Amino acid sequence: MPQQSFSPLTIGPHVVQPPVVLAPMAGITNAPFRTLCREFSGGKGLFVSEMITTRALVERNEKTMQLIHFDETEKPRSIQLYGVDPATVGKAVRMIAEEDLADHIDLNFGCPVPKVTRKGGGSALPYKRNLLRAILREAVSGAGDLPVTMKMRKGIDDDHITYLDAGRIAVEEGVTAIALHGRTAAQHYGGTADWSAIARLKEHVPEIPVLGNGDIWSADDAVRMMRETGCDGVVVGRGCLGRPWLFGDLVSSFESSGGPEGVQQPAAPSLREVAEVMVRHATLLGEWIGDEARGVIDFRKHVAWYLKGFAVGSEMRKRLAITSSLAELRAGLDELDLDQSWPVGADGPRGRTSGNNRVVLPDGWLKDPYDCAGVSEEAELDTSGG
Repeated sequence: MPQQSFSPLTIGPHVVQPPVVLAPMAGITNAPFRTLCREFSGGKGLFVSEMITTRALVERNEKTMQLIHFDETEKPRSIQLYGVDPATVGKAVRMIAEEDLADHIDLNFGCPVPKVTRKGGGSALPYKRNLLRAILREAVSGAGDLPVTMKMRKGIDDDHITYLDAGRIAVEEGVTAIALHGRTAAQHYGGTADWSAIARLKEHVPEIPVLGNGDIWSADDAVRMMRETGCDGVVVGRGCLGRPWLFGDLVSSFESSGGPEGVQQPAAPSLREVAEVMVRHATLLGEWIGDEARGVIDFRKHVAWYLKGFAVGSEMRKRLAITSSLAELRAGLDELDLDQSWPVGADGPRGRTSGNNRVVLPDGWLKDPYDCAGVSEEAELDTSGG
């Protein structure tokens, strides 16, 4: 089979090659994690901040202002915004543009968690077509020369599919690119992502790039998604949890023209190499937070993801997940059989896998897809990152 080359992804003035994007994940894709992913990729790709709420940004919430800090080597600087009020979204976008806080703005219409959807935000919002249009119009208008993209899901559930209408609205309002997670909000992260929906969206909005998201656990998955769907790039989320080196694998695959023959993938890491990355990750978190103990505590949620598949006893896993200092973390890791090679079964799903959940929505949300009533000021969350 001949090798297939993939074109660079163009987002406004920014050329992303290979066409690989780190998905925004609350509490995960902070500056330390983005640093790790960028190191493994050699700085290639696009790495998006965790979700920033527009109200918190406009009010200059202290935590939010820390979350929008970018390392001077991060280019382009990419922020994802969450908001449900067009005026507040517009203020936040203008603030970013006028104060030079980022080079690219992504809008979140894909989050399925109840605290977001119950107020009409995230993956619930595209059902209200006029509200979606108003938000996109304010964002694009306020952004000036900054490109605005959006990330969304197929819809609320199988009876309320919205992605094709939302895609057409996005094109009409000047959105630069769209990322589609091939699941509904009701699926959360369960089941299998519907890649055929990504292909349909690409056919529906050929005017702008379409990126695919969902069930990319390896570089091979990314290449296969692009071949099968014709999408212009991939967005990697849960597949890189505990695996920031996945971005090195992705770069290798795409720079080898994406063909199955002759692709020289980096060798899978041993447990010793994984342990080194774990300590570095925890160290970066401590430096970013300004407190080693708090950095190690924040790192605890990553332990199980890094150690998936390795022969590490349950008691040691628990011990490593309650460490409070770098010395304690290093000491625990040093007790492991660090010569273990990458285990069979370590690839594949990680993170949340729940599915078939009822989507929590505001009262009467589904009565009229065009009526914007029912979206209150309370829907604008006042904190970011979760």
